[in-house]
Amino acid sequence: MTTATTLTPGTWTIDTAHSTLGFAVRHLMVSKIRGRFTDFSGRLVIGEDGSASAEAEIRVDSVATDNPQRDAHLRTADFFNAESFPTATFKSTEFRVKGEDFEVDGEFTIAGVTKPVTLQVEFLGVNPGMGQGPVAGFEATTVINRRDFGITIDMPLADGGAVIGDKIALTLGIEVVQQQS
Repeated sequence: MTTATTLTPGTWTIDTAHSTLGFAVRHLMVSKIRGRFTDFSGRLVIGEDGSASAEAEIRVDSVATDNPQRDAHLRTADFFNAESFPTATFKSTEFRVKGEDFEVDGEFTIAGVTKPVTLQVEFLGVNPGMGQGPVAGFEATTVINRRDFGITIDMPLADGGAVIGDKIALTLGIEVVQQQS
């Protein structure tokens, strides 16, 4: 559970102005719809012993696919059920160093359902920053099955297949800033 030695101990918070939480899902069996969440927060804590933990919170009503009608449908009980479950959360359970990169296991909760996920995390490096403290960057990916999280809406096509796929590819471009003591 140790991290790369270039991340100094302390709390690193997500810089939302320089980070993205995106997703892609099959549409009509022939293309992918891409979207993102615009309201999120999180932190990475590096212990003096090199141990690491991470957590994030995502406001699911901030979903944006550049289609207002689709975004409104995604907020309903058919998908995120944003009225009853306004946030999705991630809390790490284990970090594994893979050279310069990481695998991060954690518990991901959507619409009140919690399942384990593993993030493949590319470490992009650390920079002294621009006067606000050191900055580190990561790109993380994983694939989840929406049905595992209780999102079971079926929208079958007349000729077979479905309007939306089951697999959701998540891509996170994260920049974190070390908090000054």
